[in-house]
Amino acid sequence: MTSTGGFAGNGFTELIVREARAVRWNLLPEATREAARQCLLDWMGCAVAGADDELTNILVEEFGDGNSGAADGSVCLIGRRLSVGLLNAAMINGAASHALDYDDVNLAMLGHPSVAILPGLLALAESRNADGAATMAAFVAGYEAACHVGKLVGSAHYNHGFHTTATIGSIGSAVACAHLLGLDQVPFSHAVGIAATQAAGLKSMFGTMCKPLHAGKAAQNGLMSARLASRGFTSRTDSLECPQGFAATLSTTQDSEAAMAPPPRGHYIVDTLFKYHAACYLTHAAIECAIGAREERLLLPENIASIVLRTNTQNDKVCNIAIPNSGLEAKFSLRQNMAMALAGLDTAAPATYNDQMARDGTLAALRDKVRVELVEDLVITAAEMTLTTTDGSILKRSHDAGIPAAALAEQRLRLQRKFESLVTPVLGSQATERLAGLIANVDNTANMAVLIRAAARPE
Repeated sequence: MTSTGGFAGNGFTELIVREARAVRWNLLPEATREAARQCLLDWMGCAVAGADDELTNILVEEFGDGNSGAADGSVCLIGRRLSVGLLNAAMINGAASHALDYDDVNLAMLGHPSVAILPGLLALAESRNADGAATMAAFVAGYEAACHVGKLVGSAHYNHGFHTTATIGSIGSAVACAHLLGLDQVPFSHAVGIAATQAAGLKSMFGTMCKPLHAGKAAQNGLMSARLASRGFTSRTDSLECPQGFAATLSTTQDSEAAMAPPPRGHYIVDTLFKYHAACYLTHAAIECAIGAREERLLLPENIASIVLRTNTQNDKVCNIAIPNSGLEAKFSLRQNMAMALAGLDTAAPATYNDQMARDGTLAALRDKVRVELVEDLVITAAEMTLTTTDGSILKRSHDAGIPAAALAEQRLRLQRKFESLVTPVLGSQATERLAGLIANVDNTANMAVLIRAAARPE
């Protein structure tokens, strides 16, 4: 988008819709297409691994009857041998893919784009037998729109207590689904408005099952919005920027210049941040500091006297649960994650984050040696650690987890290993290899239903 310094002439909603409608897969740079393929690979791995999570099972028990969207038939639940209606599939697959909190992040929207956008889009693609190029173009369109909206409302939206995966994610999902449906400008704008008026999600729910539900509801909201708009359902066409609209109501800022500026590397999706620890992304810098210190000195927990962790003040309301009582809460505890890393626990394994671990006495004693200092002079993704040993030695480490990978080829190899570790225990090695191959070749996939159904649990 071109920076205009304001909305005079063309409104923001009109501009992002126009830009989204223009996205074509074959016209995107290869780096953008590769980033999108990597997002799909990582999302699918997280969805398969989260398919049997407790919260997913509850949702399947409640909504796995196929009633919602039944007029268009049923679509696949990832990681299961079960099909349900479109809207329910979007919600359940969305929640499952965020159940482990192991999915991708983008700082432009300060949230998790793929878990909000892909579940509804893939349900729609399966129901329409859409091809891979059309589906992935729609994904990029929704992803970019979500990031532009994130820039519009700025960090004030997130800091006030809104979970952007739920709020902005609903809009990204609507844009992606509207793109795949091929909606014209006005009904496309209606889809955005229908999603904007449903957008909700509280950060206070972090550490509970409601956080993954946010992703599921965003996916469902967006899919429903696009489908309603395609049938003639209306909303305002300037819902994002109008008085008492999305930005005015859910944020104290409307930064049109930032919102309409071009992304630093052409597309926001190229700057996707992927997780290699199964916890809140804003704990990752602290984890890396702890791992680095442990590897440097081969530290034993009993040889650690004290730890001071410096991190941005905004993290206090995101991932600073002082005494976690469950595996879910542990994912949002800086002190717990540092203790786990210093004790040598595998933070890359989702199963590590369980209720027993959260209540372990040895880990609690190590956790209590950590003092968190909240400061303004570090970016939200960075951390600085000072560790003092019992013999008086001092180790200092720092890390910033907010720097996107420069080499996409190296990132793909790392994501492939993560994907295999998540999917193989569920689908088996042969099915995992086949699914990975289909994702790598998604550009040439004639029918996305084949790819999606390859993620079903074997008999």
